[in-house]
Amino acid sequence: MLFTVLSLALGSGGLAAMPVPAEATTVFADRIYTAAGDVIENGMVVITDGKISAIGVAPNGERKEGELHVAAITPGMVDLSSRNTNMQTVEETTEVSAQYHVADSLDLFDRSWGRQLKSGVTTVVANPYDNNCIGGFSIALKTGGEPSLEARTVKADVALRGSFGSQPSGKNHPARRRPTDFYSRRPTTRMGVEWVWRKSMYDALYAEGNKDRAFDGVEQLLAALNGEVPVFAQAWATQDIRTAVFLKEEMAKEGKTKMRLIIDAGAEAWRELDFLTRTGTAVVLPPFASDGRTFDNAFYARDCAAKLHGAGVPIALSAHNDSSPGHSLGDQAAFARSGGLSFDAALEAVTISPARIMGIDRRVGSIEVGKDGDLVLWNGTPFELTSSVVGVVLEGELVVDPR
Repeated sequence: MLFTVLSLALGSGGLAAMPVPAEATTVFADRIYTAAGDVIENGMVVITDGKISAIGVAPNGERKEGELHVAAITPGMVDLSSRNTNMQTVEETTEVSAQYHVADSLDLFDRSWGRQLKSGVTTVVANPYDNNCIGGFSIALKTGGEPSLEARTVKADVALRGSFGSQPSGKNHPARRRPTDFYSRRPTTRMGVEWVWRKSMYDALYAEGNKDRAFDGVEQLLAALNGEVPVFAQAWATQDIRTAVFLKEEMAKEGKTKMRLIIDAGAEAWRELDFLTRTGTAVVLPPFASDGRTFDNAFYARDCAAKLHGAGVPIALSAHNDSSPGHSLGDQAAFARSGGLSFDAALEAVTISPARIMGIDRRVGSIEVGKDGDLVLWNGTPFELTSSVVGVVLEGELVVDPR
């Protein structure tokens, strides 16, 4: 739906006469939380051709009939661990498939995309399913719009995805007498998973200057070791988080000092503040569990996000595509606030912080002129029990109308 206004206040310094194109989408709000350091009272956002063209204080006077007004606006939320993928998105005949791309096996017609969009999540990172030690490349894309990769992609190959812990070895078993299937292989333990990671990276280093030792995926592994793409590794429990961090430090000793590490599902990251801060490792936190226990029996403390933020660790929250009531990404921000995380930090953890962590903040994550016109419309203060998402704007299109 399209809206037209005649003038716009830029910032807080009064009105600036400025025609707004008739095709622009304009949304008014009692408060605009930009996630860029500003909170605008009685504000408005104008979106033209899918991009934010102006932000500021709304003109004085009564609102015209038909103008869209809500209690609050935040940027479209960003989920780096959307879990929209299944076992079909990883090549399980091998434990290391760095050369594969999850984009080649995504189902853009899956209903979960629309469900996330309606909850206010406008951008996600889709990752290969975590049954492999190293599964391939992730992709950042929009949750709505034309169902094509070309139209939805925010950034392709944003990270090299892998997993530590029990999941990669869960299906494998020893080959007694003779193999019975391709799961008759290593690793069968946590230590074996670590061995596969280390061997793959050393094999890549050895192959860098020796073409005779090249193998499928070596270029992708070297890109990760050289810091061209981050390593996005699932590690729920403290021992797996330590393994990932130690591996990063070990590779640094080999001269590959640019390797960037992002821990996903770091439920016990609160136990490892020193390791994370000394290596500059970012953490994506999983959804809260009612009893505190998550996958791999990791204990997720309610104040985990607050402790990490207080220590200076870059954090992002995730909902893991949970469709049950009270478990959306906005709800995860509310849970984090109950654990001591400030409102501003909670807002950042579902908007600009995940965008920065994954290197897509030039397009999404905050309400700034020139960025994608992705907005979440609220009927009250965001992340409160009495507030909910009532509208969503995706690249200037009102995909969920609060009226």
